[in-house]
Amino acid sequence: MANERLRDALDRARVTPAELALFTETDVKTVSRWVGGRVPHPRTRFKIAKRLKEDEDFLWPGARRASSETADASGVVQLYANRGSVPVNLWDRLLDQATSQVDVLVYVGMFLTEKPDLLKRLREKAGAGVQVRLMLGSRDCEAVKQRSTDEGIGRDTISAKIDQAQAFFRPLIGVRNIELRSHQTVLYNSIYRFDDDMIVNPHVFGKTAPMAPALHLRRTSNYGLFDTYSESFDAVWSHSMTQGLEPVDA
Repeated sequence: MANERLRDALDRARVTPAELALFTETDVKTVSRWVGGRVPHPRTRFKIAKRLKEDEDFLWPGARRASSETADASGVVQLYANRGSVPVNLWDRLLDQATSQVDVLVYVGMFLTEKPDLLKRLREKAGAGVQVRLMLGSRDCEAVKQRSTDEGIGRDTISAKIDQAQAFFRPLIGVRNIELRSHQTVLYNSIYRFDDDMIVNPHVFGKTAPMAPALHLRRTSNYGLFDTYSESFDAVWSHSMTQGLEPVDA
């Protein structure tokens, strides 16, 4: 998502991208990325705000607070009592800042289908070179049926929800840099990866996914939880399939 506040501030200050690049000792391509939505390093944000005579928090809302987030040795940034407690702006920020990889592993991920601009944003990310991998549950597999029973919502309820999710994501089929698959795995966790950040939603017997805890993880210099769940995603991906996500004939 483009940073219109930064663009307007440059216009008001009559500072060109080339001039800002020279001032910040970067290049014009980097400035273009900032205008396009990339958030600069804190020290650089301070310099830009001072040069443009704007407040840093105005140009990059929430960025100062986000940069203060640090992971512990295991890679945990924050533990949420349930997935519903994860701030909406965190999901948006992680997606906006992703520059190389977006991975989603769910049975349904119904809350994602409630984001009206999600498909547009994923297309834009893919168009910018981000690799997007989406995995939904295979509607008729035993693992999905059992999970639906375990949640106490009826054996076929999750299968019906998967039909809705497939219909929502189907327009992305064939989009360059986006791949959709289905899987038959016993899903112990839903995984949402955005470059080096990840939201993991462990599943709890008898509880629906929104009621279960969620962890915000970040990749660390040493092997940590981020790597554990990243490898788990790749393992499921290697056994997933495209069946069930093919376009439906009109």
